[in-house]
Amino acid sequence: MFEGSIPAVITPFDKNEEIDFDSLESHIEFLISEGSHGLVSCGTTGESPTLDHDEHKIVTEFIINKSKGRVPVMAGCGSNSTKESIDFVHHAYKSGAKATLLVTPYYNKPTQKGLYEHFRLIANSCPKIPNYLYNIPGRSVVRLEIDTMKKLSQISNIVGVKDATADLTTPLEVRTNCKESFQQLSGEDATFLSFLISGGVGCISVTANVVPGLIANIYNLWKSKKINEAMSLNFKLYPLNNVLFSETSPSPVKYALSRMGKCLNILRKPMVSIEKETEKKIDITLKDLNLIK
Repeated sequence: MFEGSIPAVITPFDKNEEIDFDSLESHIEFLISEGSHGLVSCGTTGESPTLDHDEHKIVTEFIINKSKGRVPVMAGCGSNSTKESIDFVHHAYKSGAKATLLVTPYYNKPTQKGLYEHFRLIANSCPKIPNYLYNIPGRSVVRLEIDTMKKLSQISNIVGVKDATADLTTPLEVRTNCKESFQQLSGEDATFLSFLISGGVGCISVTANVVPGLIANIYNLWKSKKINEAMSLNFKLYPLNNVLFSETSPSPVKYALSRMGKCLNILRKPMVSIEKETEKKIDITLKDLNLIK
C-alpha cells in the first residue's frame, strides 16, 4: 500500500490556462527520480476544483501512464456528489490507479450518517480498489469523527485516511479505535515527522513538489531509526513548509515551482497568484535551500 513521501502532484497550465502536459511529464520524472514513494493525482494541490470532468480523468490517466509502474498512483476521486465520486472511482480503477483518495463532501455539509453512507456506497460500488478517506475540516467544513471512521474502517476496501486536521491526537485516536492495518497518511507537511511518531506511515505532501528528495529522506531516515538525522532535516525544511502555506495552497507552491523553472506561475480562477510580499519570502527560503540563485 502507500507509505512514505507521496507528492500531491500539481497541474501545470500554459499561458492559455490549458493543461501543460509537457511540464507535467517533466514534473512526474522529477518527483520519481528524487525518490518519491508514490503520487497523488487531481487533489486540491492539482487544482481539481477547476478541472472539468474530462480533464480530471485525462490528468489521472496521464500521471498513471507516465509513472510506468515505478511508483503507485493514488487517484483523487472526491466530490460532494456521491454519484460523481463513484464515476471517478470506476475510471481510476480502469486506468490502473492503485487506490483512490476520497475527500469529505464539501459545502453540502452532511451529517456523520451522511458521511458514512457516502463513503460506504462509493467503496461498495468498486470493491477491487482500495480507498483512502480524506479528513480535512478546514476546507470541507465537516469533520470525519472517530466513531464514523471506525465503522468505515471495517469495510474491507476502505484501508486508510489522509489526516489534515492538524491535530496530533487524532492519529492516536485512530490507532486506538481502528484496526491496526488501517493506514494513516499525514496531510500536513509541517507535522509529518510528528505524525509518523504518532502512528502514521507517510505524508501526502505539497512541499514534496518542491523538494521531493528531502521529504522522501525524512521518511527513509525515520524507517532506518535515524531519528536525530530526521529531526535535523525536519527543522531545516520548516521555513519552506511554513511559507508554502502562507497563502491558500496551491498558489505558493505554484510560484515556487515557477521560480525553479518547473512550470509557469498560472492558476485557474478563482485561484490567483500570491502577493508580492509572499513572493519575496518564498524567494528567500528557496535561496536558503540553494534551490534558486
